[in-house]
Amino acid sequence: MEAFSNQILVAVTFTFLAASVLYLCHWAFKSKVFGWAASGVTWAALAALTLAIVLRWVASHQMGIGHAPFSNLFESLVFFAWTIAVIYLIIELATWMRTIGSFAVPLAFLSMLYALTLDPAIKPLLPALKSNWLIAHVITCFLGYAGFAVSAALGAMYLATGQAKDPASPRALVLDNLIYQTVVVGFILLTAGIVTGSIWANSAWGTYWSWDPKETWSLITWLVYASLLHSRFMRGWQGKRMAVFSLVGFACVLFTYFGVNLLLSGLHSYATGK
Repeated sequence: MEAFSNQILVAVTFTFLAASVLYLCHWAFKSKVFGWAASGVTWAALAALTLAIVLRWVASHQMGIGHAPFSNLFESLVFFAWTIAVIYLIIELATWMRTIGSFAVPLAFLSMLYALTLDPAIKPLLPALKSNWLIAHVITCFLGYAGFAVSAALGAMYLATGQAKDPASPRALVLDNLIYQTVVVGFILLTAGIVTGSIWANSAWGTYWSWDPKETWSLITWLVYASLLHSRFMRGWQGKRMAVFSLVGFACVLFTYFGVNLLLSGLHSYATGK
């Protein structure tokens, strides 16, 4: 079952690639056919990815390991792709702005592509990871990361399509509002992730906060987005500023997720999957 799940994940990776190409064609040629095809392929990728995650979870139980598939870098990348696809498709259903997929779906593809370079083997958990707080922590953090990823995709779209030239246009206002909404969602979920992570840390290591590099950069990321929301409320930031800082914030997310694991060591070193 583990092998079958891994085969599905390979297929999902290239399905996300196909969806990305179709969304780009929809944007380039303004074709509804490409748009509908892109949506259908993305939904198929999400369904297959959901199946693969469930099968991996079942396989873990059959092997006597029995942990949720969120325990290392490989599994977190797979889940990250899933969360990006879910949040994007919710936005697509709400707005029918399929051009957003040209910027959001490639992020899911890149996450899956990176996952394919890692060891997919299901392995026993370290004792500190055998906690239900781990599941709550990972799910909330990665849903938050996905919210920030989609906000960055929206920011990139805002800049790439020249909305800054006419920030009062209906399309520009919709994109600006979507950037704001996805940042709010990401911020709330990241906050929940930090809180659940602190509770988990206390149960595992006897302290709520240890200034581990991952914890420190999570706090930095939280402060960046808190500053962005503060500027929105207090200074009326809109349009280009929101778009640019959504990209800056996501750069912090990427460093927190990848850079800390690669360049720094700490209590979260297990997340590299090495």
